[in-house]
Amino acid sequence: MAKPQPSEVFTTLKGYVQKLSDGERTPAEIGAALNDWAKESAESVKSKIHEEVESVVLKMGFIKREEFDALAAEVAALKKSAKKSAKKSAKKSNSKKSDSKKSAKRSTEKKDSAKKVVKKTGSK
Repeated sequence: MAKPQPSEVFTTLKGYVQKLSDGERTPAEIGAALNDWAKESAESVKSKIHEEVESVVLKMGFIKREEFDALAAEVAALKKSAKKSAKKSAKKSNSKKSDSKKSAKRSTEKKDSAKKVVKKTGSK
């Protein structure tokens, strides 16, 4: 149904009243027609309001709740994966440290044994 202008609304109402008084339509028919018109008008107004609010909100830089929730979930997933990778790298560095400690201990043992050999040969 086309969206009527205010003057068209009055014209339409006058037409319904005229048809009612002439007996062309029953009060129930006119009531049903007015009820349908009111529902359509309400939907049209709701749609216009929704569009206008959305446009203003976007201009102001706000986001929708759904977008916020999606971003929050993404951040939580990133934090979770960062913690996992941090734990893995910590385990790797700990194992590398223990490996380096073992190799340092071995090299110290080699140096000590070399000193003993030198002492033995030097004391003769």
